[in-house]
Amino acid sequence: MSKLLLVDDDMELSGLLSDYLSREGYSVSTACNGEDGVREALSGNYDLIVLDIMMPGMNGIDALRAIRAASALPVLMLTARGDDIDRIVGFELGADDYVPKPFNPRELAARIRAILRRIRSASAEAASAAPLQAGPLELWPERRLASWAGQTLKLTSTEFNLLEVLIRHAGRPVGKPELSEQGLGRPLARYDRSIDVHMSSLRHKLGSFADGRSCIQTVRGMGYQLLKA
Repeated sequence: MSKLLLVDDDMELSGLLSDYLSREGYSVSTACNGEDGVREALSGNYDLIVLDIMMPGMNGIDALRAIRAASALPVLMLTARGDDIDRIVGFELGADDYVPKPFNPRELAARIRAILRRIRSASAEAASAAPLQAGPLELWPERRLASWAGQTLKLTSTEFNLLEVLIRHAGRPVGKPELSEQGLGRPLARYDRSIDVHMSSLRHKLGSFADGRSCIQTVRGMGYQLLKA
C-alpha cells in the first residue's frame, strides 16, 4: 500500500480527500501547514506528497524548496486554477506534476497513480550493468542514477523519466506528445507547458558542451533532441 502525505491548510478538503484516497487503496496522512509538511516529508515514511501552494506561514513553494534541498520524493502540487506562475515556479523547483483547484478527486487519484506507476516501472526494469550514454551524460535506469561529466545529477523523478526518454532516442527529435506519454505518464494537454519547463530545468542541471551548446536542443515543430556530442 502506497503511503501519501497530504499537506493543505483546508481541513475540510483534506478530510474529504483522505477518505477518497483511502478508498482508492492508499494510506493517507495529513499535515495542515508547510512546516509540519516538510518535517513529515523528510521522515522517509511516504511514497508521494500532495502539496497545496496557498498556505499561511510557509507556503507550498517554500515547502517544496525545502523538500527538494534534501529529497527527490515525488511531489504533486495543488494550484489555483489559471495561476501559470505558481505552476512554472513549482516545476522549476522540482514538482513532478500539478492539479489546479477546484478539481475532481478522480483526476487527482489518476495523476497520483501515473507518478507512482512511472517510478515502479523504472525500478522494476531489468537493465544491463552498462549505462546509457550520450557524450558526457551517463544514465543508469535500474539505479535511477544519472551523471554529467562524472558528476552525479540531482534530478526529480519526472526529470529522470524525461531524460531517459531523450537518451534512448539520442540524436533524433522526440515530440512533446511522446515525452508526455512516456515521461509524465499522461497525454499532452492543450496549452500544457510542463514539458518545456522540465526541459529548461534539465538544461540547467546538465550544463553545456565545451563549445557552449546545450546538450538538449529544441527542434522547431518536432520537439526536443538530446545531442550525442
